[in-house]
Amino acid sequence: MACNSSSCQSGCYKNEFEQEQKNSNSNSKPTTTASDSNICLKCKSNEALTGSDTGEEGRFCRDCFRSNLYGKFRLAVSSHALITSADNVLVAFSGGPASRVALQFVHEKQQTAQKNYDASRDRSLPVFGVGVAFIAESAYCPVSSDEVDEAIQKIRSIVSLLAPPAKELHVVPIESTFSSDSFDGRERFKKLLDSVSDATGKEDLLMHLRMLTLQKIASENGYNRVVLGLCTSRIACHVISATVKGQGYSLPADIQYVDARWEIPVVLPLRDCIAQELNMLCHLDDLQIVELLNGPSTGINGLVSSFVKLLQEENPTRECTIVRTAAKLTPFYFNRIPELNDSNVPLASRRRQKRFNLKCNESISSESFCPLCYSPLNTSDLNSLSSSKSRQSSDAFGAACCSSCRFQIFPNDSSSMEHFYSLLPEPLVARANRGFSSLRKQIQDCLLSDNEDET
Repeated sequence: MACNSSSCQSGCYKNEFEQEQKNSNSNSKPTTTASDSNICLKCKSNEALTGSDTGEEGRFCRDCFRSNLYGKFRLAVSSHALITSADNVLVAFSGGPASRVALQFVHEKQQTAQKNYDASRDRSLPVFGVGVAFIAESAYCPVSSDEVDEAIQKIRSIVSLLAPPAKELHVVPIESTFSSDSFDGRERFKKLLDSVSDATGKEDLLMHLRMLTLQKIASENGYNRVVLGLCTSRIACHVISATVKGQGYSLPADIQYVDARWEIPVVLPLRDCIAQELNMLCHLDDLQIVELLNGPSTGINGLVSSFVKLLQEENPTRECTIVRTAAKLTPFYFNRIPELNDSNVPLASRRRQKRFNLKCNESISSESFCPLCYSPLNTSDLNSLSSSKSRQSSDAFGAACCSSCRFQIFPNDSSSMEHFYSLLPEPLVARANRGFSSLRKQIQDCLLSDNEDET
């Protein structure tokens, strides 16, 4: 009887049978197609966003990408108690993608708090308030009044279209901190910027004036937190630029989640998000942005921004690596998260706060700040202040400032210092005088009295 491959016992069909089994097994295995390799790593069902959309290999689908980004925001807020139910927060809105996402996420968190409040019986947890601040810089930016008015109308539309609770919009010109008279304030503002010859110093001074204006808005309208949309990409640029400018000592103060050296504490809930992610979310959710006043940086800031952008194109993790490395620096006491015993703060937030609490530098006093940029002063800056015997207010102000401000912002000609000092806004001068008086008390033993001479 003729044998076949299934019943043969002699082995004559053995090799052919084994080969058929291998071919059958290989054909039974699911083949990996291009569409299968582009599946979301989280939900395992939807198609992931392409690498060209996200700036890296596609990992998440649209819904998972958004939930992952919002999760970073929510973790930062809850772990560091950046926003609690009893707060009244002011969101700084510049019109760019970062500030737009910050406003959207704060709005969504407020909506969640409102739903929880409406659903609860005792209604023990109030809903935190939200305001929006837009600083108009038309006095500095070369744009027409019609373009500025159009941009402001777009911003009003963005804020008004957000679902309740309602949010108040504050549109304040940056020159308002100089004088109650708008014309006089605008002229002083222009003259102050024109007196700074260095492009980097002019940008830095403008940034300091923005913060001064935000503090003024928050203080006058009863806000107790200022929310900035600074993200990982911006912080990475600041790490390098601050190092180049000689601000390494004060660098840890600017890159933490909380900055409570100001009268109204500043918080950074988007610290763990990169710019590409924020741009992508604005595109996916059709979040309208206003790019009118967001011009390119110049000087050191522009060079560093271009350099970091090139690094990010070569390796998408470079910005995160820079920020993680800088985060190893010891923060200051005003970056410490205060102990929360308020009943409005959930127990989970208190536990996370203890887990993420920082070991801070307690050696610096609360008055040891540069009166211009508000950076903490190091020992050399304090020594230069103690050696100053100047009686003029302008010279005393210059001696009280950090070395970076003296080099980048102050006029090169010492004779122009008095004119520069006269143009500074009154709140800044008043703060400088208070700080200088406190510092003078600290270093009184090092100063010469009127009856003593240098010998």
